[in-house]
Amino acid sequence: MTGKLDRATLTDLVLSRTGATNPDLLAGPAFGEDAAAIRVGGETLVVSTDPISLAAERIGQLAVTVASNDVAACGGRPAFLLCTVLLPGADTDLLETVTGQLDAESRRLGLTIAGGHTEVVAGLDRPLCSLTCLGVADRYVPTGGATPGDRILLTKGAGIEATGVVATDFRDRLDLPASTLDRATAAFDDLSVMPEAAVLAPVATAMHDPTEGGVLEGLIEMALTAGATLEVDRDAVRVRDETRVVCDAVGIDPLRVLGSGALLAAVDAADGDEALAALSAEGIDAVDIGRVVEGEAGVELDGQRYTEPIRDDVYALWDE
Repeated sequence: MTGKLDRATLTDLVLSRTGATNPDLLAGPAFGEDAAAIRVGGETLVVSTDPISLAAERIGQLAVTVASNDVAACGGRPAFLLCTVLLPGADTDLLETVTGQLDAESRRLGLTIAGGHTEVVAGLDRPLCSLTCLGVADRYVPTGGATPGDRILLTKGAGIEATGVVATDFRDRLDLPASTLDRATAAFDDLSVMPEAAVLAPVATAMHDPTEGGVLEGLIEMALTAGATLEVDRDAVRVRDETRVVCDAVGIDPLRVLGSGALLAAVDAADGDEALAALSAEGIDAVDIGRVVEGEAGVELDGQRYTEPIRDDVYALWDE
């Protein structure tokens, strides 16, 4: 089945096998945490790695954004990338497309590609990109730092990444006006959370960029890592018109699909209004969608309680 490993398997076979102990590792492998923090001299280096394989049309662009978002969501300032590109065949046109996207998106975001690896691999039916991003943080912000009393903020909206992916990879299934599909495809240019992360990093108790599983999975990971309950109001979650139309067309929930482009943040209740005002001053849409309360770790939404990770709705489209 496509998607992340279940939490038990991840814990038993991955997170328990991390090699030698090093005191300079400030934050290492853990469920829900997307980046490591390493002490280098007097600074904190934030490092994250992520693969992309399914979103074929914009794989290079997405790979850059997803990797850099993880660093930004931990309070880091993304600066360098290492890019591994695996190809299903010696197709120079495909390679030109992928590396062109990597270059263009890196330039747009001010990131430097410092190295990597490229080769043809037998058994692949589509390209695969795996990028490592590095940046320095003044203050490392974890996924699991939310505390009871915090407010939960969401920037930009739910399902932004899925909007672009569905509009391109599954365009032949969409009986929608060209203008709608064009707006949906433009979502690819709005996936970076570097601007909002920079605004929120000084005050957030926790930050997380929802990717696989969307906003709902991002909230679940925040709740489970914090050991608290997140009470969320679905009506408060912003969903763009083109996102809702595209998701409705293929029968998927905007809150349960690829969510890059949004940033979830927990902030102390006393800082909530000021944080929203600071985001607005930078032209970044953001809303208050809920609060953190004491209780068993999980998310309360629509009268349901979620205490385990969910599967992304988009994966069913590739499985068909």
